[in-house]
Amino acid sequence: MMPRTVIRGGLVITAAEETHADVLVEDERVVALAASDSDVARGWTADRTIDATGKYVIPGGVDPHTHMEMPFGGTFAADTFETGTRAAAWGGTTTIVDFAIQTKGHALREGLDAWHLKSGGNCAIDYGFHMILSDVDEGSLKEMDLLVDEGVTSFKLFMAYPGVFYSDDGQILRAMQRGAANGGLIMMHAENGIAIDVLVEQALAEGRTDPRYHGEVRKALLESEATHRAIQLARVAGAPLYVVHVSAEEAVAELTQARDKGLPVFGETCPQYLFLSTDNLAEPDFEGAKYVCSTPLRPREHQAALWRGLRTNDLQVVSTDHCPFCFTGQKEMGRGDFSKIPNGMPGVENRMDLLHQGVVDGHITRRRWIEIACATPARMFGLYPKKGTIAPGSDADIVIYDPAAQQTISAETHHMNVDYSAYEGKQITGQVETVLSRGLPVIDGRAYTGRAGHGRYVRRSTCQYLT
Repeated sequence: MMPRTVIRGGLVITAAEETHADVLVEDERVVALAASDSDVARGWTADRTIDATGKYVIPGGVDPHTHMEMPFGGTFAADTFETGTRAAAWGGTTTIVDFAIQTKGHALREGLDAWHLKSGGNCAIDYGFHMILSDVDEGSLKEMDLLVDEGVTSFKLFMAYPGVFYSDDGQILRAMQRGAANGGLIMMHAENGIAIDVLVEQALAEGRTDPRYHGEVRKALLESEATHRAIQLARVAGAPLYVVHVSAEEAVAELTQARDKGLPVFGETCPQYLFLSTDNLAEPDFEGAKYVCSTPLRPREHQAALWRGLRTNDLQVVSTDHCPFCFTGQKEMGRGDFSKIPNGMPGVENRMDLLHQGVVDGHITRRRWIEIACATPARMFGLYPKKGTIAPGSDADIVIYDPAAQQTISAETHHMNVDYSAYEGKQITGQVETVLSRGLPVIDGRAYTGRAGHGRYVRRSTCQYLT
């Protein structure tokens, strides 16, 4: 039997409500909630009592877009499943959904098995998988049905990266038709990679090789064009669509228009697009390489449109697209040629805190914070109400959050396996204090008490916005 835990005196915040309540946890799950001053709560006995007075009691974060140990351009993302999930826990995230990759010419199953081997026994928190389709053919389309049955219910396609992950419109249409039939959700990297490659080639030929040109060639118009095309293909297929890492105001406008028509179209953005900009890409002495990711950072004026999209629910989810590469030895591969800089940034540890800063700054409400970081990602990817909320029967993935704590984000103190922070020196209000994963403390009063292997693989149901 696992120990019984009572969390007393905190403000419980879910996407639906805020209430001063005590929470009773037993056998990995939430058993009951009761008003803090009630006879019911006072009558609870437990092996462990956590005093949450003056704190928030929130669901563990669900980050539905990470790339642990991802191969890219001759190297690998710097976080393993062990280091990456530990860092996630430090930041109040208790579930990740990572991307298993199909190798061109190989079966989906081979890719999925490879990711199970990397992750099995190594994760500090629970995890699931999406599947990246690198090869849309009759074999992989048939395999999609099998994977959906096994709890891998979302499939990512790329309109970018010709020769690596790129799918043409015909392949995308076929995959969307299959998703419409089997319940799988198509996730789209929406950038016109064919056009971008022309602009990359031209920039390099003209000697424009610095990191800032990564942002200039991956134009916002080529993100919005691809977003528009993906939406129309999804309409033709009668399929839902989830657009990943939306960064441009024009792409948000495409999603807004589609949603105003009542189409099952969804969008996510990431903290880097809410807090960073092309100013970072332009940092001197090749420092801008730290901020190379795709879709790229945009000029600062795009930030307001992204926050507005989160407020109006034209964007539903904030993920990290956590794909860290060290500056030394990895990002430096692109000195003299920005196209060789590994694309990706660290962030799995910072998401919950940065979004809370969005609450402090007045961009979103506390409940919306939980909605975009916990509840909606769980619903979108078939994990709710096991994950994403605090309710009887839910997994006891719970964060005690100090909303008044002051912290400075820094590579000196973060736990991600990467040699820089994208938010170095940023002062924010709010900090994770204690984290329970299925009832067991993995962070306890700002100390790590978790272990590799505690995290379990989670089979997911299909998108819960479509039933």
